[in-house]
Amino acid sequence: MSYLLNTWYIAGWADELMQGGMLGRTIVEQPIVFFRNSQGVIQALADRCPHRFAPLHMGKVVGDSVQCPYHGLRFDGSGQCTHNPHGDGTIPKAACVRAFAVVERHGAIWVWPGDSSLANDAQIPDFSFLEQAPPHAKGHGYLPTRAHYELLSDNIMDLSHVDFLHPDTLGGGALSRTRATIEELPNDRVRISWWAPDDVPPPAFGAHLEDPSRADVWAEVIWHAPGLMLLGSGATPPGRPREEGPVTWNLHLMTPQDATNTHYFFANTRSFEQDNAQLNTFIQDMLIGIFAGEDKPMVEAQQRQIGEVELLGLNPVLLPVDAGAVRCRRVLRRLIAAEQPVSAPR
Repeated sequence: MSYLLNTWYIAGWADELMQGGMLGRTIVEQPIVFFRNSQGVIQALADRCPHRFAPLHMGKVVGDSVQCPYHGLRFDGSGQCTHNPHGDGTIPKAACVRAFAVVERHGAIWVWPGDSSLANDAQIPDFSFLEQAPPHAKGHGYLPTRAHYELLSDNIMDLSHVDFLHPDTLGGGALSRTRATIEELPNDRVRISWWAPDDVPPPAFGAHLEDPSRADVWAEVIWHAPGLMLLGSGATPPGRPREEGPVTWNLHLMTPQDATNTHYFFANTRSFEQDNAQLNTFIQDMLIGIFAGEDKPMVEAQQRQIGEVELLGLNPVLLPVDAGAVRCRRVLRRLIAAEQPVSAPR
């Protein structure tokens, strides 16, 4: 399977990686170990010792290096072997592992699996709103999912599904009754927006409106290749500005492990009752229940039905609600194709 390689993927939340600990994750079929050096700076190495190919994440951190659990070779953040405990301690020239460009930003670990010389951290999307949100008005989580990452991206780019899959929380019917607008933005981004004036608000928003029966309902998603999505949504009394009603800004970040497994990272913030710790816990539990109990089983069931065939290769019946997801897939195909080496003419 082909992936976009010269780009930033989220590999984990920063609080998953404590000082002295290690995190092993497979990103686009590349096993990678993450650890912090003695200064707390995150390092990323290929998760395979070049001696007997033991996974390095099963070892331990020693100073600025990670020690292989099998025979004790140590490798620093550059991938060079710094210690050989055997014989006279001579370090073989071939004793090195690949180092990856890695950055800690917005409370997350970002890794560049392609050519490290091309890595530019200015290309990481600005998700600083997550760091800026009050502590009791935000949350985040991780959900390993047995499905292709584009199926999970499709799930966010088509929010009409909430009216059927999540009718008691995020649904209500408004988004499936209106037609979304789609536009391509600079830097290979896609935005899809829904606007449903004077309609039925989702129960999760209606609970925070004086009149929960009618509202102007809105939502928008900005997709960044290959699978980073910023989702904003809210509901306001009919005819009133957005900021007068409850607003949420959320992240849905999909990192492919392989062709049928995805690291799904999510985060949420809100504009209302920002000091209410009890509400924050309730919302976090509700969202985990929705994602893990409703979205995840549905998308995993899709994957089982599709198998290893590419979705569009099955010629699915397409509805207007699929337009945003299909646009993203086409942009991604173009970007992946642009990375492929050009064959010499025969």
